[in-house]
Order: sequence, then C-alpha cells, then structure tokens
Amino acid sequence: MSEPIRVLHIVTTMNRGGLETMLMNYYRNIDRTKVQFDFVEHCQERSAYDDEIEDLGGQIYRVPTLVPWSGTYKAALKKVFTEHPEYQIVHVHQDCLSSVALKVAKDVEVPVRIAHSHAASQDKNLKYLIKLFYKRYIPRYATKLFACGKDAGNWMFGGAEYQILNNAIPSRNYVFNPDRREQMREQLGLQDAFTVGLVGRFSPQKNHVFLLDVFHALVQKEPNAKLLLVGDGTLRDMLESKIKDLGLDGHVIMTGVRTDVPDLLQAMDAFVMPSNYEGLSLAIVEAQAAGLPCFISDKVSIECKKTDLVQQIPLSDPPEKWAQEILNTKGMGRRNTYQEIVQAGFDIESNVEQLQEFYCRK
Repeated sequence: MSEPIRVLHIVTTMNRGGLETMLMNYYRNIDRTKVQFDFVEHCQERSAYDDEIEDLGGQIYRVPTLVPWSGTYKAALKKVFTEHPEYQIVHVHQDCLSSVALKVAKDVEVPVRIAHSHAASQDKNLKYLIKLFYKRYIPRYATKLFACGKDAGNWMFGGAEYQILNNAIPSRNYVFNPDRREQMREQLGLQDAFTVGLVGRFSPQKNHVFLLDVFHALVQKEPNAKLLLVGDGTLRDMLESKIKDLGLDGHVIMTGVRTDVPDLLQAMDAFVMPSNYEGLSLAIVEAQAAGLPCFISDKVSIECKKTDLVQQIPLSDPPEKWAQEILNTKGMGRRNTYQEIVQAGFDIESNVEQLQEFYCRK
C-alpha cells in the first residue's frame, strides 16, 4: 500500500475554537490511509487538540510567534519546508497574514499552496492596517483559495476566484435528545431556568460585552434566566467584572473550554451570537443542528442560516429589543433538524469527500 499524501496545515494553535474544530472534523473523518494531516503551530506549549492529532498519526512542528517581517520567523518556517520535502501541499489558516507562509512555501517551490479564509473582517486594532497590507498578497502566492463562505472569500481575496469549503459538522452528534438535555441541566444547576448560551472565545470579535447587556435586559423580564458562556479568552477578567457590575452574579455560568459542546447545546433554550464580524460561524451551524433558536447580529453572515431557526437582529438595536426577541421563543419546542443540515450541505460525511478528492488529485 502506498503512503498517504501528507498535507501540512499552518495554524496559530490547535486549541478549541471554530477554525480548529472545523479542521478536526475533517481530520477525524478523512481516509487517513490516503490523506494524513500534519500541523505547524505558532506556540511552544501544547494545544488542546495536540494529543488527538498525534493519536491520529499527525506530526506537529513548532515555530516562533508570527512576526511577518521577521527574518528569524521566516527562516524557522523555511527550515520546516526544506527538511520535509514530502509536503507537496501546504494549507494555510492565518487569514490576512497567510501571505507570509505562502511566500516562504513558494520560494522553496512547494507546488500546492492553499490559503483558507475563515473570517469576513478583523479586529480594528493597531494591527489592522498591517493585516490589510499583507492580505493583498495572498492571491499572488497561493495556488488555491478556499473560504468558509461568500462573505469571507469576498473580503479576504479581493475579487480573486475561490472555492467554498463548508464548515461541516458531524450532524448526528447534535440531534436533540431530551434525556441528554435533562442530564446536562441537572449537572449545571439550571433547574427550570430559561437558559441563553454562546459558544465562543472571549474576544472582541464575539462581542460578549453586548451579550451581557442583552442578558441583563432579559433578566429584568425573566428573573430566573441563566446565561451559559462556553469558552475562555483574554477578556475573561473584564467580563467577570462586568457581570458583577450588572448584578448578574449567580445568573452567569462560565464553563471554560469544554469537549462536550453537543451536550451543552442540549441544555440551552436559545443561542445568541452578537458578533462584530464572522465568516460562516461553525457554532451557529452546530446550534441549529441541536434544534436551538438562534439570534445573530447583522455583522454575522446570513449564509449561516441553514434552517428557519436563525433570526438576524441589527447590532444597532437596543439590548431590550434583543432580549424581547429572545424571550419570544420561550417554550418553543425543539425539533430534529438533522436532515435539514444534511440537505444544506453541512454534514461532514459529504464534505470530507470533496476535500479528499482535491488533495488526492494534486
């Protein structure tokens, strides 16, 4: 039997997030006798998915933090490519800064160089203009462009032709199960509380600050409500402080990073994502697969609406408006949306075949 094609994925880390979970969904389901994933990570400490990657046969290489103009950084990346000429396909997941790794790969003549867009904007911080500068060069150095959706592809690639690769999920894992729901609600101490939730990093992109304002308005009308925040991040301390300032102690549960997201979704009554920007959110697809009513901002791509469970609300609307719309779904029954997700093209089984065929014909 011939050796599998080894594809080198270039990521920041492989901690639990939308991009990383999407990659693992494909990795777990791809035929690893034909295609094997390996990873370049930009951190020295181990990431959440590293053990599983190695259990599945993957290699992990570590390079310094990405500084796009650093010769030391580029030399470290070049060393990985030159010492491992078996990598004929490099798949880069660094959004605007993907052009840096793509150029290094081109310079050492890696024949297939993929840029993958996972977002339709970036945080407007001090790095924003730098990122926009490097974004312009992605189509020059890539041989193939992937995007999670049209908004992400149009924003990242500036009119260059790209292919959509869906943020696919193992849909069966999310099918609503009333027994699992009751077990999780008991574990979390939710009792009969109307429970609003969000799965996402504590970052400016996800807009948890606004979510807390929405939830504060909701509690004024539904005093027994609970907010379930699944994830972690740099804004944790600030969010904890805001929770106290709003008097929401005892109403908000921060679960930290969890491996049982399908079960946590069972415990919720509504999923709320007021993000400042998104590509095509994996978390919203997962929430719909769990049969949850979903509320997204007008900065989240409407492409993520795969069922009639999604309602888009302008971020300019006051928190009270959001709270009322969410409360309007109280008591709404859950349904099995498995077939709807499959028909929308977001089940992993069909999507992994598409990616595998692409890798194998290169």
